[in-house]
Formats: sequence, C-alpha cells, structure tokens
Amino acid sequence: MEMTPAIALFLTHVKVEKGLSANTVAAYQRDLAKFNGFAQKRKLTLAGLKRDDLVDFLAGMYREKLESRTVARHLVTLRNFFRFLQVQELITTDPSLNLESPKIRRNLPGYLRLEEVERLLAQPDVTTALGLRDRAMLEVLYSTGLRVSELIGLRVTDLDAKVGCIRCIGKGDKERIVPTGRKALGSVEKYLQTARPKLLGKGVSSQALFVNRRGKSLSRVGVWKILSSYGRRAGLRVALTPHMLRHSFATHLLERGADLRSVQLMLGHADISTTQIYTHVVEERLKQIYKAHHPRA
Repeated sequence: MEMTPAIALFLTHVKVEKGLSANTVAAYQRDLAKFNGFAQKRKLTLAGLKRDDLVDFLAGMYREKLESRTVARHLVTLRNFFRFLQVQELITTDPSLNLESPKIRRNLPGYLRLEEVERLLAQPDVTTALGLRDRAMLEVLYSTGLRVSELIGLRVTDLDAKVGCIRCIGKGDKERIVPTGRKALGSVEKYLQTARPKLLGKGVSSQALFVNRRGKSLSRVGVWKILSSYGRRAGLRVALTPHMLRHSFATHLLERGADLRSVQLMLGHADISTTQIYTHVVEERLKQIYKAHHPRA
C-alpha cells in the first residue's frame, strides 16, 4: 500500500473506531503529512521504511530548531501509525521500534501577576453587550482555570450560581465540577440578563454560554483574538493567551496555600506530576521575594 492511502486509513481508524477528538485527529494528520512529505522527497516506500529513515526525519526537525516536545509528539504519532499498520498486516516490521523519545525540558509556565490580572479585567467596556460578555469570560477563565476548549463548550445549564460552580467537559470527555468565585458568577449573571439576549437577537436560540455577534458559540481562535487584544490594551509584559490565565489561576492558588491535589482536581489533570510544575513557579517566586527583601540575601 502507498503511504497516502495508508495515512487516510489510519486517520479514519482513530476518528471512527477509536473516537478520538477532532483536535487529536487534526494533530495526527499534520504530523503524518509532514512525514509523508519527507518520505516523498526521499522516494521512500512504506514497505521499505527503516529505523534510520525515522531517525533522519526526527533529526531534521531538530535542525529546523523545533522544540523537543514537538519532536516527541511526532514520534508518538509515528509509533501509533506503524503499530496500526502492523496489526492490519500492511507492513511486516515496525520501523519505530526501539526509537528513544527525546528528553523534554519542561518550561515553567508563564503567568500574570495579581496587578496584571486586575488591569486585564478592567479592560472590557461593560456598557456594551460585547464588553459584558468579555468581562464574564475573563472572570470565568481566571476564576476556574478552564482550558479554552472547555470554555467554548460551556452551556447555559452548566452554570450553578446557587452552589457556586461550573460543570465542564475536559480532556477525554471527562466531566468535572469546578468551584467558581462570586465575582465571576456575578459577571456571568449580568451577561446572561442583559448582553446575551442582545447577541442572540430575535428568534435565535443557542445552548452555548458564550456567543458571538451572530449568536453562535465562540471558537478557539475567536477567544484567542479577544484575549490577545485585551492583553495589549492592558500593557501586559507578555502576549496573553487563554492558557496563561489557567497558569495564573493555579499559581495564585498555590501561592496562597492551596494543596496540590485540590489544584490538580480543579485543573482536570489526570496525573499529579503535570500539576507539580506549578510548585516550581511558586518556588521561583519565593526565591525572588527572599532575595529582594531579606537583609542577608
């Protein structure tokens, strides 16, 4: 079998049979398209692929100065691809066997200082429908640490103002309940009462909590653009992304004494080791405070 139809078969498998998310399938597609381009340039056939060919492909990515995390993701994609082909008896040997994963250097996540968060939250013009929506959205992101995919997936019925929480669907379609601050809940209530009906317009209905000018659910790109714009207006020292508010949420909780297990549950991390990176952020912050204020530092 040729490489291109084999890739199409694999993508159908992970989408239909394994039921992976659209984002994961799209990532597989991008990774395999890159590898297919490499194979075509070298006139490599699927049956003739060897371990050294994969080593050359991954080494080329390093020469492009791509991060080790990106290279590791491509390797995972290739392993899954060749394992599937071997199970389907489309290849006899798996060329990705015994390939070592690159060591990933974990970068400390960027986060906002408290005064930067306050400056950011003050940017939306709450005299307008869009401003009320954006203020509510920013408050929810900072108050809950939701991923942007979780935010745009929220429905009106997912908000429980009496209990003070939001229900969201995270990675792997896992549902979790996240406590939500009173200020965030208050902003959402104002948005629901006055702004959302205006954005929906007459005769338009939607289950989505946050909608655009046409009454449709916001997209990931739409949220990114909104946050990026407010970040520039607030004069932040770094470009603002939705994930930065998630990092700020976790960091500020730990700085104020929250335990790691609770933060893990609120973030929806499957493994606590993922959450532990935030302890390094807090440690660095404490070192800075010590050096700045201790007389013998």
